[in-house]
Amino acid sequence: MKLGRAALDLLLMNSPLRAPAPEAMPAPGAAPKVSFVSLGCPKALVDSERIITQLRAEGYELAKKHDGADVVIVNTCGFLDSAKAESLSAIGEAMAENGKVIVTGCMGAEPEAIRDRFPDLLAITGPQAYESVVAAVHRAAPPAHDPFLDLVPPQGVKLTPRHYAYLKISEGCNNRCSFCIIPKLRGDLVSRPAADVLREAERLVKAGVKELLVISQDTSAYGLDLRYAASPWRDREVRARFLDLARELGELGAWVRLHYVYPYPHVDEVVGLMAEGKVLPYLDIPFQHASPAVLKAMRRPGNQGKTLERIRAWRKTVPDLALRSTFIVGFPGETEEDFDMLLDWLKEAKIDRAGCFKYEPVAGAPANDVAAPVPQEVKEERWHRFMRTQQEISAKRLAAKVGKRLPVIIDEPGAIPGSSPGTAKGRSKYDAPEIDGSVFVAARRPLRQGEIVTVKIERADAYDLHGVAV
Repeated sequence: MKLGRAALDLLLMNSPLRAPAPEAMPAPGAAPKVSFVSLGCPKALVDSERIITQLRAEGYELAKKHDGADVVIVNTCGFLDSAKAESLSAIGEAMAENGKVIVTGCMGAEPEAIRDRFPDLLAITGPQAYESVVAAVHRAAPPAHDPFLDLVPPQGVKLTPRHYAYLKISEGCNNRCSFCIIPKLRGDLVSRPAADVLREAERLVKAGVKELLVISQDTSAYGLDLRYAASPWRDREVRARFLDLARELGELGAWVRLHYVYPYPHVDEVVGLMAEGKVLPYLDIPFQHASPAVLKAMRRPGNQGKTLERIRAWRKTVPDLALRSTFIVGFPGETEEDFDMLLDWLKEAKIDRAGCFKYEPVAGAPANDVAAPVPQEVKEERWHRFMRTQQEISAKRLAAKVGKRLPVIIDEPGAIPGSSPGTAKGRSKYDAPEIDGSVFVAARRPLRQGEIVTVKIERADAYDLHGVAV
């Protein structure tokens, strides 16, 4: 996910602010302005939201342009070399347009590479270092706080549209996948007490959020580090367990969507909540591959036969369960037999939505040394075969929804370019924002962003649905 300065339009569209000319100095007592660039995954986006919320509470304003700001913050991604290159480019742009730049995020965990390129940065901090970022802002542009004017909504400042929000339940990860350096960047699992998560979720729902997207590095492992300790919520104690937390979130009256879930046995219990309608019938599970040999090299659970049995059992309990996943092709040592095994498994599992990535070496990742690299042209060819196979599966899964009536949350009301006049764009309960497909809705009345409407599905294509509001 990339949310740069354009994403801040969500916060500024109703604001009378105008960025001053580069040579203009802030008026005495004027609120200092911060320009913000957020790169990477939804977990990094939540970090950005926390930083911005704190700064807004202290009276800082957000600038649309770097050259109109007193300081620029760049929240970097350091997972892949391509992500690092994008982060360095964003830092370079900020330095060229402003010169007063603070860098944070995953790439900040290895500051030498950044400092070598940009020795004049104001500060470099690692991920989740909110206090350090705010302190660096204070040094660069002291706050001009006015408690009568600087009002922050109870739910904090969000970089997503008002009708959905990411809810991060833990930091870090205890897994040691050979292709991943997230534990090195973000540390081991640190779960939030259940009551803290629930209080944040409640504030979001009261502020109008209709969909909570639960995220972490390993959602299924939530609470393990706390030994599942209970914390007080309303009139009861709630344990820091995946099942308990999901059940309580399901009582808040919003859609609850679960991301980054590993297929541990206790996930079966959460599927039961889907059957009860407490949480959405949707699981985002990063399977990554199906070949036992490749999964062993990845240091991932390797018995995909048992995983297929579990998927069949889930769908017996929840027939409309939607599964999204991510896969890697061209992992070092991957053979043609391994890849064919992956395609066969994909057809058996009937994954509704799948992202596929060509393996990219990550500096410091053990995977780089497990076997000889797969040639780039072979990666490319396998990626195309994977996507063709997945497209066929997705098209069949979507075609089965034609004729049904589905609840759809509206993301973009009004006319959509390339569609019929008056068509709005939304998502069913089987689709997460930004990564999955859409539902294009024709309606006789104007639809509002965040509204949930019943739509009769009239046709489907490889990735999207089309229907009429009823």
